[in-house]
Amino acid sequence: MYAGVVVYDLKPGKKAEAGRIWKEGFVPVASKQAGFKGALWLTAPEADKAIGIELWEMDLAASAFETSGLFQQLLDKFKSVLSKTPEREEYSALHVLG
Repeated sequence: MYAGVVVYDLKPGKKAEAGRIWKEGFVPVASKQAGFKGALWLTAPEADKAIGIELWEMDLAASAFETSGLFQQLLDKFKSVLSKTPEREEYSALHVLG
């Protein structure tokens, strides 16, 4: 299992809107990609920050999501809520609960 991880630095007061964009605009498109296994949206209670995590079956699926340009297209949906452009990193997941 592999994970794409993005730390989103949000404009003040934009946490709820960013969560809506993630849920309604990002995840439905990502979930249609080959190898997609799930996603998490984590928010910092005391900061204008969030972490988006996509889970992928294989490293090739995780990498294809970014290199195909689809990740950038979906990231564009966040422009109005971001204080800076985030970068996506990929990780190997050694243990998955559940």
